[in-house]
Amino acid sequence: PRLLSQFFFADERVTAVVAEINGLDAELDPQQYLVLLNQLHLSQAHLLAILERIMEECIPTQRHSRDYLVKFPEELLVDNLGNHMLFAAECLLAGTFPEVEEADRAQLRPQARNLLCSLELVRTVLREQSLSQPNSYPEPVRAVLIQFDQLFAEFELSYVSSLVAVKSPEEIYRQQEIIVLFCETVERALRLGYLTQEMIDGYEPLLMFTIPRLAIVSGLLIYPEGPLSLERSPEEMSRVFSPFYNLLKKIRELLRVLSVEELCLLERSLCTAE
Repeated sequence: PRLLSQFFFADERVTAVVAEINGLDAELDPQQYLVLLNQLHLSQAHLLAILERIMEECIPTQRHSRDYLVKFPEELLVDNLGNHMLFAAECLLAGTFPEVEEADRAQLRPQARNLLCSLELVRTVLREQSLSQPNSYPEPVRAVLIQFDQLFAEFELSYVSSLVAVKSPEEIYRQQEIIVLFCETVERALRLGYLTQEMIDGYEPLLMFTIPRLAIVSGLLIYPEGPLSLERSPEEMSRVFSPFYNLLKKIRELLRVLSVEELCLLERSLCTAE
């Protein structure tokens, strides 16, 4: 059950797979080579997962901030992102990463080298600690973990930024505005009886359509200075709504001519229409 013991055996597995790969002629047995590569990928992912748990146990208050993750596209935020980072670092050092521009590769290679060297140091230190005192994390162990955590975060941000357009602070703020709008819309809908708490607690599927529809009405009429403010230019709106700028203007004009009773009837129909 001890994390350091788990790390020892996971590290042994990675070392064994690497030794098999190094002893294999990939041209003579390409199928076995691919099998071993997959085993290496899985064993490294397992090793990193245990290392993450060790850092949470050993240096929970000294972890490098991961706030930058909110800038990443949602499709990149997968469970095995860390393993992809190590693979990318290895490819960059081997010179086999054409997806990254040469100027970016020149900047990323030193970071990749430092990261992989730090990982090797972590593996060595944790193996020695697991064999001597597997129940404690002395200061030298903590120090190498802190350094690895920082180098990993710095490489992750630099690498992803070289591949995709990360969200700007303005776009992140606009998304937060939308979250607030949706929360206020739900609160208002509960107060007016359009929705029930039971529907929310039970994850009623219809809410996936109802809440966005009500949010558009709320954003155009009830909270006109929020994320759906049409006083802004399309470029100043969130990318969620900016493509529909002209349509939103037409919807707003139609909503403005409704009476209070007609607006209530419309919102209730938005809660039931499929």
